[in-house]
Amino acid sequence: MAGLSRSQIEARIRAAQREAERKIKAELDRVNRENKRRVDDYNRKVDQHNRQVLQAQQRRVDAYNAEVARVNAHNQRVNTHNEQTNARNRATISELNRHLRSAASGPRYTPAEQDLADRVQQRAAQHPERDHDAFLSYARIDGSEVGVALRAELELLGASVWFDEVAIIPGKSQALQMDKGLRSARCGIALLTPAYLTGRFWTERELGALLHKETLIPVLHNVTFEQVAEYSGILPDLAGFETARDSVQDIAAKIAAAILPTSTT
Repeated sequence: MAGLSRSQIEARIRAAQREAERKIKAELDRVNRENKRRVDDYNRKVDQHNRQVLQAQQRRVDAYNAEVARVNAHNQRVNTHNEQTNARNRATISELNRHLRSAASGPRYTPAEQDLADRVQQRAAQHPERDHDAFLSYARIDGSEVGVALRAELELLGASVWFDEVAIIPGKSQALQMDKGLRSARCGIALLTPAYLTGRFWTERELGALLHKETLIPVLHNVTFEQVAEYSGILPDLAGFETARDSVQDIAAKIAAAILPTSTT
């Protein structure tokens, strides 16, 4: 550098620095462009992979939903078929029992009794899940003997009867147990006797609940419908069975024919 002035030397140094800075900047730009290219390429690959994964998941979800819809449609067809079959079976059983009750053999129904049996059978069949076929309400003072006999005959015929002498558990609330028994039965049998019609507490309580059932079956013992009419303006509108006309065995057979089919529908 002999012969160069100080200012020339400084100018050359500045020129060299600018060239170095230019080269560094150019290299940085190149590196940045390369990195951006690699990042963009990586992002494209990630996006493509994610789209493929989402598409595959969507296909599986669509296939699952289609299978669920197919199974639901099949189940609906099965349920509809079962409901139709059950309806036909109930109608068939009802008609068979109507013919049985009208047959020459066995206990004969009066028209009012047959209407009562048909109605009870139809209504009771709507509650196959209940534990008992009947709840037997009676006054112990003058209905115990007939009540025990009626319950025994019904159970011999296969009916399940809620009967306080058997069902009540000592030491527990009698009222609650009776209420539970009323709810557990498909129909109610009210054994109407003179003591029953005096309106004793338990019989009044049970009859009050039974009157709300369309499956109430009155059985009259030592009372007439005229006497019952004096006790209640509701019961005379219902048909009933009378021990003055039929034996307890025949009455049990008539009742069983109405309530037993509910356990087979």
